[in-house]
Amino acid sequence: MNARTEPALLQFGAGSTVLSNGQLDALEEETIFILREVAASFERPTLLFSGGKDSLVLLRCAEKAFGAGRIPYPLLMIDTGHNFPEVTAFRDRRAMELGAELIVRSVEDSMARGTVRLAHPGESRNVHQSVTLLEAIEEFRFDALIGGARRDEEKARAKERIFSHRDAFGQWQPKDQRPELWTLFNTRLAPGEHFRVFPISNWTELDVWQYIDREAIELPSIYYTHRREVVERRGLLVPVTELTPPRDGEAAEWRDVRFRTVGDITCTCPVESLAASAAEVVVETLAADVSERGATRMDDKTSDASMERRKQDGYF
Repeated sequence: MNARTEPALLQFGAGSTVLSNGQLDALEEETIFILREVAASFERPTLLFSGGKDSLVLLRCAEKAFGAGRIPYPLLMIDTGHNFPEVTAFRDRRAMELGAELIVRSVEDSMARGTVRLAHPGESRNVHQSVTLLEAIEEFRFDALIGGARRDEEKARAKERIFSHRDAFGQWQPKDQRPELWTLFNTRLAPGEHFRVFPISNWTELDVWQYIDREAIELPSIYYTHRREVVERRGLLVPVTELTPPRDGEAAEWRDVRFRTVGDITCTCPVESLAASAAEVVVETLAADVSERGATRMDDKTSDASMERRKQDGYF
């Protein structure tokens, strides 16, 4: 199932080439298989749910795996307190529609406890989600956390196994990962350890958008074109908000943009786009020559905040 078969090619939109439904069917079947493996292998799993497109794809697959309204594990959100309001409102509504238990734990609560301390008030809270996540794991004794990370997102994520072992400190050790031959997963845990499970590891950004289009999955509105005030900074379009005001010498302007990924306001940037539907986003994605995170995440621009280092500290 891990081996991706050569798909047939179809014409899409204005002459663009996309993959056939057979490719999406194979990816969906693999994801459903993994979601069921988690339910069968662990006592206290949870599904990380941000309200973003990848977690919504996971939710659709979970509905197909277990039946509508019968997802057998709670949804967990680690909230920085600086998330886009359109996304958090959508998250809450979608969880209610599914009849799923939604657990929200906040970085602000960790700050109040003194387990998170910012270097300065304007520091991004994104990296500090690791602390709050590990606190939630300890609070609920989760032994498996299902996430929507994909190997095509970033080079550190490409090193991940589907069942990614974490030690008793919640840390990821690349050299200690277990082989996954013939979709056989070693789920043995010592006390205090847990797994991060990534059922859509083998999907690409294009696969995700084609699946969203095919399944008519509703997304937060900011994934599609809208007018937003932005400034150009380090090759990115930074949204102008109370948290991210223009700096000296920067000129704000209104542009037609959409978000390829959503996260903390202080480090997530949109891209210029007129795509108003999933089908139109598919066409744009085919032409994209910069990775999803490379085009939209300020926190991936510095080596001090590298994904691999963060994952070793307990990040998603």
